[in-house]
Amino acid sequence: MSMKSNGPARYLCFAFLLMAAFASGAFAQNRVKTSDGEVEGRADAAGVVRTFKGIPFAEPPVGDLRWKAPQPVKGWKGARKADQFGPRCMQRAIFSDMVFRSNGVSEDCLYLNVWTPAKRNNERLPVLVYFFGGGFIAGDGSEPRYDGESMARRGIVAVTVNYRLGVFGFLAHPELTKESPHRASGNYGLLDQHAALKWVQRNIAAFGGDPRRVTIAGESAGSIAVSAQMASPLSKNLIAGAIGESGSILGALSAAPLANAEENGAKFASTIGAESLAALRAMPADKLLEATARPGLPRLSPTIDGYFFPKDPVAIFSAGEQARVPLLVGSNTLEAGHQGVLGREAPTVENYRAALKRLYNDRADDIFKLYPASNETEVIDAAQDLASDRFIAYSTWKWIDAATKTGGKATYYYLYARPRPATVPDAQGNVRPPARGAAHSAEIEYAMGNLDSNKVYAWAPEDYKVAQVMQEFFVNFIKTGDPNGKGAPVWPKYSEKMRMIIDVNTRSEPDAMRARYEYLDQINQRR
Repeated sequence: MSMKSNGPARYLCFAFLLMAAFASGAFAQNRVKTSDGEVEGRADAAGVVRTFKGIPFAEPPVGDLRWKAPQPVKGWKGARKADQFGPRCMQRAIFSDMVFRSNGVSEDCLYLNVWTPAKRNNERLPVLVYFFGGGFIAGDGSEPRYDGESMARRGIVAVTVNYRLGVFGFLAHPELTKESPHRASGNYGLLDQHAALKWVQRNIAAFGGDPRRVTIAGESAGSIAVSAQMASPLSKNLIAGAIGESGSILGALSAAPLANAEENGAKFASTIGAESLAALRAMPADKLLEATARPGLPRLSPTIDGYFFPKDPVAIFSAGEQARVPLLVGSNTLEAGHQGVLGREAPTVENYRAALKRLYNDRADDIFKLYPASNETEVIDAAQDLASDRFIAYSTWKWIDAATKTGGKATYYYLYARPRPATVPDAQGNVRPPARGAAHSAEIEYAMGNLDSNKVYAWAPEDYKVAQVMQEFFVNFIKTGDPNGKGAPVWPKYSEKMRMIIDVNTRSEPDAMRARYEYLDQINQRR
């Protein structure tokens, strides 16, 4: 049969295959239909991972929507391009290690990003939703260290989420409480994350993900956010697992009573010359952001608002009212330097004891027994440990300890110990040596499989070994709720009072820090 006579049959065959592809849920031209409209992303060169950037999950929180709960997106017609990151939320340049790929800074910033390896929308792959860190005052879902492509190549649909920051995300005020249908104010950034989780429930199946297998994760403020979403009755039924890297709402950036938060918000407004909510909303976003740099302003924090948090998150976890899901958390060996205890004083035993006296009064000797030192090197180590615990490591332990007691699900605890290597030489040949331990945030690129996205450090084969093991733990946990798997070191549950030391020689061992944290917990409960 000639090619010409075979043409119609070939076209019919092609049409049949195309219809079969649609029937099986295959993606068409990298387009996905969401509940708000169609989005068009991009595939990588090999066609393995499809990326959809800058998808709106709420209306822009501008004008009258400033300091209101996120509102549903107004849908669109036609295919919306999803090939570049949306703007990052309003923030000042605070942290030197933050690298952004976002489209500028804007109050219009409620966008999320999806990386998927699925070829069809009915694959029901496990889902990771990652919340960035930055003290609730900075950060963005576009940062390369959070990039989801590596996770997608491991069979996971990865999502990063933007949420309102600083005064835009955490201002409580009597007028805001009064106008709220829930008589609540102050948790707008957390409500943004909640709205993103609801978006995931509605839409992630269209990207090949399984809404019943959503693990939330984050580092620092992102980790605190994970514990907050676990505690909130609004979100606790939207997740199947949780990962926290350094920090929890049970101590670090803890939630303040609404009355206190309102008082701080009113003081903030008065200090910047805004005597009413109308005046605050009328202030241009850049001017409002600029005003936050003034010294002496009160701290804005999450709020026990009676809605997102019906009561103190500590009480929620103590009562077992949080999301009862598998939990994997940990902290790093150098969350804070010894200066956090000693200040500018020399690291002598005498100065160390004097610092403990200032911090703990009549309990100083007990603290010294838990963080002992007999020479300057030991003082630096002990003060570093105590500063790290006071900053964020204790609250991380408090979270897993409470969840282990009341959550009814498996929990896994780690200590991350691999210091970053020396830096790549700069133009003058200068090199910054490795730190004395694993600094705060050092583990992110390892856990997410993104070492190569960070060009600052001279990564060695040992770093890639650690990254392979740590990402394997995370991937296993996201897929099954258990970090254990073929080829990975055995990770006992924390109910056995064991923790995993993640380093070049990754191994499990008894939790040697527990006595410290139990004592710090006694002090906190008596305050």
